[in-house]
Amino acid sequence: MKKRIFVVAHMMCIGGLLIGQNIPPDTTKTIKLNEVIITSNKLPILLKNNPGSVSLVTPEALSIIPKGIGVEEALRLVPGVRIDNQHDGERVHVSIRGQGILTERGLRGIGILLDGIPVNDPSGFAPDLYDVDWSTVQKIEVLRGPAAGMYGSGGAAGILNITTQDGGLKTLEGNISQTIGSNGFTKSLIQLDGRKESTDYRVSFSRTDGDGYRDHQGFWSNKLYEKVNFNPSEKFSFTQIISHTDYFQQNPEGLNRQQFDNLLQANPDACPFNEYQKTSRNTMGFHGIYKLTEKQEIEASSYLRSWEYKETSNRCAEYRTVTNPGFNAQYNLHLNTEKIKNTISLGADMKWQNMNVYKLQSASNPNRVESIADDNIETDSLMANQIISQQSSGLFALYKMDLNKFSLIGSVRYDDMQNELTNKMVAADSSTTSKNFSETSLRIGASYNFTEALTVFANWSQGFTPPSTEELANNPVGYSGFNTHLVPATSTCTELGIRGFWADKLYYEITGFSMNTENDFFRFKQVGRGNQEVFYGNAGNSTRTGVETYISYNILKNLSLQLAYTFADYKYTSATVDPVYTDTAYVLTTPPADGQYLPNSPKHQLYSEVTYTITKNFKVSMSAEYQSEWAIYTDAKAYSGELDPTIYQNWQDGFSMFHARLSYQWQIWSIKGELSVFARNLTDTKYMAFTEPDPDGNSYQPGPGRELFASIKIRF
Repeated sequence: MKKRIFVVAHMMCIGGLLIGQNIPPDTTKTIKLNEVIITSNKLPILLKNNPGSVSLVTPEALSIIPKGIGVEEALRLVPGVRIDNQHDGERVHVSIRGQGILTERGLRGIGILLDGIPVNDPSGFAPDLYDVDWSTVQKIEVLRGPAAGMYGSGGAAGILNITTQDGGLKTLEGNISQTIGSNGFTKSLIQLDGRKESTDYRVSFSRTDGDGYRDHQGFWSNKLYEKVNFNPSEKFSFTQIISHTDYFQQNPEGLNRQQFDNLLQANPDACPFNEYQKTSRNTMGFHGIYKLTEKQEIEASSYLRSWEYKETSNRCAEYRTVTNPGFNAQYNLHLNTEKIKNTISLGADMKWQNMNVYKLQSASNPNRVESIADDNIETDSLMANQIISQQSSGLFALYKMDLNKFSLIGSVRYDDMQNELTNKMVAADSSTTSKNFSETSLRIGASYNFTEALTVFANWSQGFTPPSTEELANNPVGYSGFNTHLVPATSTCTELGIRGFWADKLYYEITGFSMNTENDFFRFKQVGRGNQEVFYGNAGNSTRTGVETYISYNILKNLSLQLAYTFADYKYTSATVDPVYTDTAYVLTTPPADGQYLPNSPKHQLYSEVTYTITKNFKVSMSAEYQSEWAIYTDAKAYSGELDPTIYQNWQDGFSMFHARLSYQWQIWSIKGELSVFARNLTDTKYMAFTEPDPDGNSYQPGPGRELFASIKIRF
């Protein structure tokens, strides 16, 4: 019934917008997708010929995001991607095709490139996306499916290649914007940019504040980003970036079923212990391409990232100081004949990370007056004092061939990753533990372009997901050292798809895939280690099959439709678990059984968006999203209903929501501007944004009700 209501309501939106179809269309220029070049494969290739599933988030799609602070806004129309915005700010959890679905926060196994600079640490984990100001992003390439053959452990699930805006055409230009909205939300942005001869530049600063829609959910951020592109000749191009980010966000934690009478409350521990995360990070990076000859070029990047991090909980206050340098280089050789274009590429990359960690025991303050201040109480009881050192190195070779309408890409990569933890609280002869991994990964893909309207592609690839730093450092057999029982998860994925263009009216891509993963992960808790301690184990294997569909259709000159649909069937299979995880005197959580669905993975996800240009100045967009029900737990007993039903209910209902945006564009002399209003969740639907397989039952993260936002943007 809910599905029927959703479809009917969306058709009514489209039908209502068809009225007045003879009004002159907007003159805004759009990019031509059939001319777009994708660079996520480490070698440039036309989007239409890409031998694998890929999505492009265009400037037009990015220009209408309401708040400009979350990746879930930017990737709303990308199939195969699951995004949980934890607590209304920018602390998100992202997965592609279910890879990394159990990570508590951040992105595990998804390679992130920001203006050509890698974001992932040596384990392939990206702790957050705080450095990205989505209001300044020009485009995003999303390579879906394992890409470890090109990016190693950072590409086990896919790639997000984020490119920010370049400088304008004049010597000095700029823009300012101000957004306000529900729950005390404000965002202010100022940007200066320009171009002179062979150099263009951009500098932006933004400030974001919000109260959140739940108790103890306030957040703020400052983001400074500087980018310079230098192109002195046809042979040489160079990009330099500097960024600084300060980010603070309170953590209201998940709710249990007994707290459903007030979905906006925080977990009882969150306020008296003032639970929050605070990050201050600096990044400097360089990316350049130098053409040695017409047939040869070298591409390289280097970076240094350092930050301080603090997280408080009802157990401890954890402090981290992190240094993360890296370097990569790639040599390309083009061997072309009249009919065949060949490219051979060899490359290497290195990453290091040094993390100083110490933990102080927390204390509750039941008389604390709620505010956004970082006034938590810490005792002098030192719970941990350790150093984590990591290093990863990768060697890869790529081959690309273009033969008329046929394209082929192949890659092979070897990765070696070393982890070492030194516990400064014990004797020197027992202070160090280590855990090392190595893997060889392959990828091969091909496409054939029958016509502009039909390209068929096939791709076979492997993924390699080592345990992240967080998972290794949470040791179930002691209060320090690594969890040495963990082993990497490896996967193979086969996909077959079609894509095509029809004039400037239609673009589509449909991909079917099947992925088998060995040594997949599950989450558990241990007897006597407290509510905050979450550990990870290998749960045997899983099989994931799915279909990803994207359609962009210009119904009329002034009316367009975009739609992204994902069918996902993800199950644990052949569960064979290390005996340490099945010792009932030791572990609270039962490992998953064969046939269980992976948690937080709806079978159906749909997002559709209709944009209608009423006049040259007025534009309206209406969107609808739907998610079907999903499983919550990895615990076999919770999944099968053997535990207390007042605490554990395995299936979470799905939801449907509707949103709308109205904008007015104007120009006075050379100054351009836009006024817009956005209404999210028009029907004020109560829903769960996402759930976590928390063994204590604090699994539920409710989403916001109806929200309104207004924005003004001025370009000068």
